Amino acid sequence: MDWDHAKPWYHGSPVRLTHLRPGSTITQDPELARVFSHKPSLVVQDIDDHGRRTIKHSGRLPGYLYEIAEPVGPGDVYPHPETTMEPGQEWLTTRELRVRLVETTDVRPNELLTPEEIETLMRRLEQQRGDGSGPG
Repeated sequence: MDWDHAKPWYHGSPVRLTHLRPGSTITQDPELARVFSHKPSLVVQDIDDHGRRTIKHSGRLPGYLYEIAEPVGPGDVYPHPETTMEPGQEWLTTRELRVRLVETTDVRPNELLTPEEIETLMRRLEQQRGDGSGPG
């Protein structure tokens, strides 16, 4: 799997950072990184009635959006082997990388999964595990 070498890489975290450790998750999708800055346990992407992507999540922490502050080469990342995101959205780092702060992030209430949505998602996951069709 390849990526767009012209695009920057991002990382979201609820913690102030100057560097990422090897094994950290990065993405070229700044909105996805922003969502991950809230430390969600669940993230759901969908397409709305207007053809736009929506992201809902369970994270509740304020956070930070970072851009990787140095070149990222082919040996520096590999596709996340256990991602629940679309192929090519999540990558893991193989070495320490410097980051620069882009912005602080606050949770957007319209992106939060409701308790009912979380319950429905958890039931679906349990059903997938139970019938052998899901990960695990």
